[in-house]
Amino acid sequence: MTNTSVAHLSDPHLVTGPLAGEPAAGLHRALGRVLSLRPRPACVVITGDLVDRGRPDGYPVLAELLRGYPLPVHLAAGNHDNHKALLDTFGGTRFLADGNATNYAAVHPGVTVIVLDSSRSAPDPQSGSLDAGQLAWLDATLARHTDRPALVCLHHPPVPVGIPFLDGMRVAPQDADALAATIARHPHTARILAGHVHRPITAAFAGTTVAIAPSTYRQTDLAMCDEHPIGYVHEPTAFLLHLVADRTPTPDDPSRSSCVTHTVAVSHTTAPTGHF
Repeated sequence: MTNTSVAHLSDPHLVTGPLAGEPAAGLHRALGRVLSLRPRPACVVITGDLVDRGRPDGYPVLAELLRGYPLPVHLAAGNHDNHKALLDTFGGTRFLADGNATNYAAVHPGVTVIVLDSSRSAPDPQSGSLDAGQLAWLDATLARHTDRPALVCLHHPPVPVGIPFLDGMRVAPQDADALAATIARHPHTARILAGHVHRPITAAFAGTTVAIAPSTYRQTDLAMCDEHPIGYVHEPTAFLLHLVADRTPTPDDPSRSSCVTHTVAVSHTTAPTGHF
């Protein structure tokens, strides 16, 4: 089997002004921690909410943080992101696989990274959706790249996670069902990568696993009932590391891949960090 690792970061919520330091430092620390891993991952995925509240001035901050970063980085749009500003800053660059769309595929020697855009502007801009056109594109893209495992990335989880406030803002159930039907046709899908929740969570989905990454900035309180008001807590930051193995299918298990996910601590740790 051939192993390839992918670092999965999420929800940096970059801003400008007097409160800019903490979210920027959190993302910078996480990116540095990725560089300390051996072997280094094939790439980094950041699953949305790149900036906070759609502020266009946050994207130049992100561009500056990523300038000179030695690994490929793939950006996904979240409900806080501004599509025009995101494309104005990163369109045609390696951060969107040299394209001008917020859904795209990036092929690496051991894995294909497929990025979807689950954000929407109406009627509920906080919730997620995947229209028929994007799902057809995903189906065709997965069918075209069957020679290696695939990671499908989006911001909103397609499953409930037990936090009522956030479960009301996941991918719409009918769209999640359509996504599950699409994924089930492609057993080389090793993981579904998501963000949005600001907590590390895993759940079964369509014969594979949804892996939700914590935020590089701050985490969501574990409010698992409606009576408990949701808020943010300054729990340690982290990211996920997905170790993907390309394996030989068997009659009993037609999957082309296996995947192990590690949670990598960033803050509150004496672990080494890389510089860039």
